[in-house]
Amino acid sequence: MLAGAMMCPLLLEKPMKLLFILFVILPIAEIMMLIEVGGRIGTLNTAVLVVLTAFIGSLMLRQQGMSTLFRARERIDSGALPLQEMMEGICLAVGGALLVTPGFITDFIGFVCLLPQSRRWLVKFVASKVMASPNFHVYGEHRSSGARSGQVIEGEFDRDHGSDESSK
Repeated sequence: MLAGAMMCPLLLEKPMKLLFILFVILPIAEIMMLIEVGGRIGTLNTAVLVVLTAFIGSLMLRQQGMSTLFRARERIDSGALPLQEMMEGICLAVGGALLVTPGFITDFIGFVCLLPQSRRWLVKFVASKVMASPNFHVYGEHRSSGARSGQVIEGEFDRDHGSDESSK
């Protein structure tokens, strides 16, 4: 497996850059921002602001989560697959996690994930990138043209145990 990774370093380059940004660059930027804001408005005010954004974010997450859940339920009840709502749910989960992470940069990104207009735009943007990827494939069963949604076919059946091959 290591030989395969060494043969194709371009496959690892993009995820490694993302991990480097997430776990090295972002925390350093957050610390620098907290120090700068703390120097301007005071340490206690900065701590209160961080807690306040987490509290407001949790309230928004609850409200937006319920709204998305109700919209998903409506789509399911109408017979449609709630793909947009499922993607928005993932975005809400990421936004909620970012909002409880101390820092102003993660709070900004978290609020972008929670605000309905920016969240819908973000979901459409990510979906267009994923669907344009050569590695994107859709698997599943396709309905035949004869099946209409809402059409019910009633009938009865009787299991004939006498013609079973194993009973001979």
